[in-house]
Amino acid sequence: MKFCKKYEEYMQGQSQKKKLPGVGFKKLKKILKRCRREIPSRNLLLDHHPPAQVEVLPRDKSTCPHHCPVCDGTFFPSLLKEMSAVVDWFNLNAQRLLENHLASGFRKCFIWFKDKLQGNPNHAAFVQEGQDLVTYAIINAIAMRKILKKYDKIHYSTQGQAFKSQANNMHIEILQSPWLCELMAFHINLREVKDDRRKAAPAFFEGCSLVFKDEKPSILCELFDLVKLEIDLTCSICLDTVFDPVSLTCGHIFCYMCACKAGSVTTVDGLKAAHAKEKCPLCREGGVYEDAVHLDELNILLKRSCPEYWKERLQIERVERVRQAKEHWESQCRLFTGM
Repeated sequence: MKFCKKYEEYMQGQSQKKKLPGVGFKKLKKILKRCRREIPSRNLLLDHHPPAQVEVLPRDKSTCPHHCPVCDGTFFPSLLKEMSAVVDWFNLNAQRLLENHLASGFRKCFIWFKDKLQGNPNHAAFVQEGQDLVTYAIINAIAMRKILKKYDKIHYSTQGQAFKSQANNMHIEILQSPWLCELMAFHINLREVKDDRRKAAPAFFEGCSLVFKDEKPSILCELFDLVKLEIDLTCSICLDTVFDPVSLTCGHIFCYMCACKAGSVTTVDGLKAAHAKEKCPLCREGGVYEDAVHLDELNILLKRSCPEYWKERLQIERVERVRQAKEHWESQCRLFTGM
């Protein structure tokens, strides 16, 4: 079965449960077909070029203009809008799921009571929703890649790949979402819980694990045998395993305290206090601190996997945080008293 048909069947099946944003695969293919009809045909080219010259036209990209009015005016704006809608929906629902899973106090009691009324086992519901979210993310990521590959095939260009890079820079590439990383950590955490009822629960994707290479951790995941992800969990600032990890909006993961230092703020002020001109230490993109995501599931996973390192690092950071808090309140007192 062709991917287009498989994708349409998947989205139709999901729409029976709830309306989900997706990639308009058929619509985008129609745009590309219309563009192909407007490209000069091979027979017309033969009237103006010798056959030997026509053979090299695909390689020098002469069969279609670099800025195609048919595609650039319709194709890329439509795909951009659809990609943004898919990523926004995925991020919102993944965040809600993980916040509910880590809920405590009154909110946890409310969620438990709600699940009991609906007759859904709390744990099983979390697993199923996690599976649905991961499947949705991966199949849409594949759809986006395939339609961009088809664009390049028709235009004999690399503009599709360039658009993919642009999507990464705009943070609408779903595989770069920090919430996908959190779902992977969530999956490994559920799998490693010793409770028999939870241990028997099905995994929502296979081949996902925390691995150590030269004592450096990373999350490896194979998704549908088509997409392979590797997330490095080494902080590029302190060059150690990330502690209390956060993901900046550019997608790079750092220790919380390291990110605060890079953003020229203290842990008391927090990353939201960082100035918009402050840049990511790796990609040098500005304005990436305000909407940083705290990776709580990843934090739990690393705490379980590296207990000795975690205990040692916790003691070091606790001393530093107390020092920063003390300096902060001393400065506030001086301001208040006018001294």
